[in-house]
Amino acid sequence: MKSLVAFLVIFIVSVSAGLYILSENKETLPIYNPVDVNPELVDKSIQNKGINHTIMDFYLQNQNGDWVTQGILEGKIVVANYFFATCPSICPIMNGKLMKVNEHFKKDKKVMLISHTVMPEMDSSEVLLEYAERYNADASTWQFLTGDKKHLYELARKSYLICPDENDPNYDHGSENDFIHTENVALIDTKGRIRGFYDATSDAQIKQLIAAIEILLGE
Repeated sequence: MKSLVAFLVIFIVSVSAGLYILSENKETLPIYNPVDVNPELVDKSIQNKGINHTIMDFYLQNQNGDWVTQGILEGKIVVANYFFATCPSICPIMNGKLMKVNEHFKKDKKVMLISHTVMPEMDSSEVLLEYAERYNADASTWQFLTGDKKHLYELARKSYLICPDENDPNYDHGSENDFIHTENVALIDTKGRIRGFYDATSDAQIKQLIAAIEILLGE
């Protein structure tokens, strides 16, 4: 009897230790707040915010002409970027690589890409629909968004934290002279928290982004 009890104790301790080691070795991603990010990429009003940063609500129009809010992201892992349809340089490269991300996770409706135009005066929903078709993008997993320029730019600087603020040579918070041009994308978890930043023109970082999404899917 004593030997059986001893065996059970050793077994339980061994299993518990094994589970602890597995939990300790499980890869996790950091949670980013404005204070953790290069201040050049953060609006002055939130540069000192160290806790509870989540993406703000929005009201934008997608490539299908539907007006959408943050509700479309509920319970989803999100990749957010900025582009414009007539961009001849980094945007085609970036969205071409993001197409691979979309294809990789297309069957998993828990993953969504959202691409915001920086030229809403040119990029109507009709233009974005034609653009989305180039990348085999369906609005169920990849939305191209347009709307008010000031609102779009505020999201980049106060929500996603992915574009220059004060060091932008055209810094003017959404005026007609303001212009965003960035290869940075933000990875956002199902709670609206930023979990990573990636250069979407880099094959190596796209691979890291895919791996990071897999980690979030496992959380």
